[in-house]
Amino acid sequence: MSEDRQTSIVENARAGEAWTEAASPSLGKSKRSTLAPERHSQRDFFIADILDASPKDDTASMEHPLFALRSGDRKVRYYQHGEATMEVRPGIKGLATIHDKDVWIYCISQLMEAINRGREDVSRTVRFTAYDFMITTNRRTDGDSYKRMGEALERLSESRIVTNIETDGRRERAGFGLIDSWHVIERSHDNRMVAVEVTLPDWLYRSVTAKHVLTLSRDYFRLRKPLDRRIYELARKHCGNQPKWHVTIATLHVKSGSQDKLYKFRAAMKALAATNELPDYRIAFSAEKDMMTFYARGAKGGRAQMLDLLKA
Repeated sequence: MSEDRQTSIVENARAGEAWTEAASPSLGKSKRSTLAPERHSQRDFFIADILDASPKDDTASMEHPLFALRSGDRKVRYYQHGEATMEVRPGIKGLATIHDKDVWIYCISQLMEAINRGREDVSRTVRFTAYDFMITTNRRTDGDSYKRMGEALERLSESRIVTNIETDGRRERAGFGLIDSWHVIERSHDNRMVAVEVTLPDWLYRSVTAKHVLTLSRDYFRLRKPLDRRIYELARKHCGNQPKWHVTIATLHVKSGSQDKLYKFRAAMKALAATNELPDYRIAFSAEKDMMTFYARGAKGGRAQMLDLLKA
């Protein structure tokens, strides 16, 4: 365990450690208490301390475009898909971006791994070190990155969702922030945040405990472009463990939440297909049908997939 981690998790409770002053002058020197302090009797948070947790994302937010693809986006959006409706309202600093969503993914991953290991201390309030978050999500650990993390937490708490999305068998109309609350619980000597607590919305926590999640490639955090991250989410959600997924450019444009004109979006999809660098999936673009086909890498029928790609 790293020194930063020991400082933020183990040493947090030193304020009440076992030295007590004598109540009477006749006792002379301070004496060491017989009992150690009761440090966690009322703990109602979960410590994110599983270093090998696989990245996980909830299926509802993978299906619906809750996050902006550009910073500073202040446009109110309304989506409807079947019976599900959603209104996305940005905060003062704009809607939380898909890079801000890394906080969600990190917390979901830790909670899901803890549940799978049979831990009983999980809750929707997650305490973690900023350093571990940076390392897990492939970010730099300089001062600017800590500042950006603070800004991301602000956007997540200010952005509001009003929806009737069904989770864990319940469909209800509700409004919530992308996170309920956050606060810094420890700072370093140079005033950088070291450890933070994030309280997830109940809607998201129900989704996690109901295991409505999918595992992501660790290379997801290496994707630079917000649109590429969103397309990967959609491919992971709709292709899943199937060998391929067909979708028209027009439908993919709506599902992505992209604010670009359709012709610009189409050009971006052609470029993404040409790179062949999307984690887990190969992509074929059909100009004739104006359609994208996503093929799961390593799935059965790989030779047939390659023939399809050559024909595209």
